[in-house]
Amino acid sequence: MLLNVPALWRTLVVSALALTASNLVLAQSPTKPPAIADFFRTSGFSSPRLSPDGSRLAAIISGGGGEGVKLAVFNLADLKSSKVVASFSDVQIANAQWVNDKRLVFTVSRPAGTDGIGPGLWSVDSEGQDLRQLISPEANFIADSKIQQSRMLAWTWSLRNTLDDGSDDVIVQNVTIDTSGQLARIALARLNTLTSERSALGEDAPPGVKGWVLDRQGQPLWATTYAAGRITVHRRLDNKQGWQAWDEGPMVTGLTATPVWVGPEREVYALQNQTAKGTAALFRLDPVTGKPEANSLVALAGYDLEPNFVYDAQAKKLAGIHFETDAPGSVWFDPAMKAAQTEVDKQLPATVNILNCTRCTQVPTVLVTSVSDRSPATFYLYNRDTKALTMVASTKPWIDPRQMARRDVQQFAARDGLNIPVQVTLPKQPAKGPWPAVVLVHGGPNVRGNHWTWEPSAQLLASRGYLVIEPEYRGSMGYGFKHFQAGWKRWGQEMQDDVTDATHWAIKQGLADSKRICIAGASYGGYATLMGLIREHELYKCGINWVGVTDIEMLYTVNWSDAQDMSRNFGMPVLIGDPVKDKAMMQANSPLLRAAEVKRPLLMAYGEDDVRVPMVHGTRFRDAVKQTNPDVEWVNYIREGHGWRQLKTNLDFWGRVERFLEKNIGPGK
Repeated sequence: MLLNVPALWRTLVVSALALTASNLVLAQSPTKPPAIADFFRTSGFSSPRLSPDGSRLAAIISGGGGEGVKLAVFNLADLKSSKVVASFSDVQIANAQWVNDKRLVFTVSRPAGTDGIGPGLWSVDSEGQDLRQLISPEANFIADSKIQQSRMLAWTWSLRNTLDDGSDDVIVQNVTIDTSGQLARIALARLNTLTSERSALGEDAPPGVKGWVLDRQGQPLWATTYAAGRITVHRRLDNKQGWQAWDEGPMVTGLTATPVWVGPEREVYALQNQTAKGTAALFRLDPVTGKPEANSLVALAGYDLEPNFVYDAQAKKLAGIHFETDAPGSVWFDPAMKAAQTEVDKQLPATVNILNCTRCTQVPTVLVTSVSDRSPATFYLYNRDTKALTMVASTKPWIDPRQMARRDVQQFAARDGLNIPVQVTLPKQPAKGPWPAVVLVHGGPNVRGNHWTWEPSAQLLASRGYLVIEPEYRGSMGYGFKHFQAGWKRWGQEMQDDVTDATHWAIKQGLADSKRICIAGASYGGYATLMGLIREHELYKCGINWVGVTDIEMLYTVNWSDAQDMSRNFGMPVLIGDPVKDKAMMQANSPLLRAAEVKRPLLMAYGEDDVRVPMVHGTRFRDAVKQTNPDVEWVNYIREGHGWRQLKTNLDFWGRVERFLEKNIGPGK
């Protein structure tokens, strides 16, 4: 289907007319904060992917509300020949990647609020021809005679990665679940996207592999197995010697070095904690001994490196690595790409600019993703030869950056001296603090919770005049092993102290109004909200808990959650606590058992389909707290799980949040 290109000017900004229209929108003086819907409605243009030869741009497009999500391919030399190459009436295109210059693969998802399915896999060429279904989703919901379905794989298979090796092949993986519902193994195969021919990979590897590292030709070189709480990494030296155990250690603490990527000469890159600095850095492994070299290749001060490798398959070289410190960044090994980064940053000085390419050294066109704390992602095309930068589209063109709040990463010393990072979002109105504040506690808890990008929840709260405080309490990841390990078995204790200390820090800085502070969060953040109201009932005037854990022991006893036995038996006892040995500690820090201590106004929200924190956590606590606290608001959402996917749910929930905060800590309170 040919695209009606003029109708797409709002999302594909490639003409002076579109740029003028966009500027006119921004030129209007904002008179009131954006509506709640503006923060959560679906983008009309997302996930652009530049073809390896730089001639076409694939993107997911929609009407802006999530309806009619389609895969479009824009011919950059002749926009009028751009086309929608795939669309379905009952599912959405979810992810698309180029297999080669002419062919793509894509997955699907159900619209928010409908039954879940597997992602499946389809392939199609850039002209919309030869659409083939390669992997079935859980239910065969698409009946289209135009789709070639022979030799289709079962829904347990999924796309792992593309290759860009000149073939029509991709790597797929098959997840096997045992009779008890636990992950048993992950198998690999090479799949031809035109013929559906499949060849197994790594069949000679040790049984029960749950993690793989492949070389640039798509051959498995490293395999990871888990058994009885131990992790073992195996490597294949060559076809004759087969697989050999390389290193092993406890599942939670991991290994001395973890292989993550293999280069074109089969050189191996691994992540290893730096002994002195305590953060994970990238090292090359000695090809003979398998041990890390003395000096790191990339290391970040104060942050663990989580590398995203930019590989030029045609030149057979590692061009660069994307990473994240307090903001996204890149390091380039290729001089031309390093110069391109400098030039793009010069032209876009107010944003962080991530350059992506496949054949970086031969193809002059580069896709640029530009982000900041106040601007949702905007996409550009940059030509290295001409240095021309052309705007393509913004994910949320209705968001005016001038109305958005500044976000800043700072640090403070907790009561025991541990440095705690904290993300602070400053409201624009009123112009000076101290402001009424929301302490927003991230979930996980063992994840990196905050990122210096445009974030809808924090921006919504700031647009209503609230300071937003987001601490990266101990146990959060991304800040070194010491910071991570300091949170083991410390739910409701030092982890909670860090949240309290972040609040007092904001008060001392003159940012937060000590008489108008509310604590809020989802998942673990919901747990911390309840414990904050219990332990600091004078500090927090109200609390908002959605999909939150209300009892630590229920994490082990509620058998319809999605926790794997390996995690429940070996990971959670180390990170959270042993249900037998640490029973007293768990009960002492159970919001459910201490519900009578919650005296402040409380808003609670849960999803009926949540399998991460099943709704029983919410209903039991609701029934307990209402016995002594009449100021409890409860809402449950149908067809929602561990977080909100539907726009109507976000509108209802955040509308409740807005009214709840206004009532309890708003102006004049």
